[in-house]
Amino acid sequence: MLRWALIFLVIGVILSVLGFGGLGGTFVDIAKILAFVAIAIFVIFLVLGLIAGRKVM
Repeated sequence: MLRWALIFLVIGVILSVLGFGGLGGTFVDIAKILAFVAIAIFVIFLVLGLIAGRKVM
């Protein structure tokens, strides 16, 4: 998912440089959303991994 965020970010920057600011901004916004979703999923799996890794005594 971070790969897609990076791809959208690069495309957004290229579009902005070429003069397509509105479309470039949209691509950058999509990249932000994808990055936040990837971080949220990472944190959720990290917490689940820590909970599942504990031994029950």
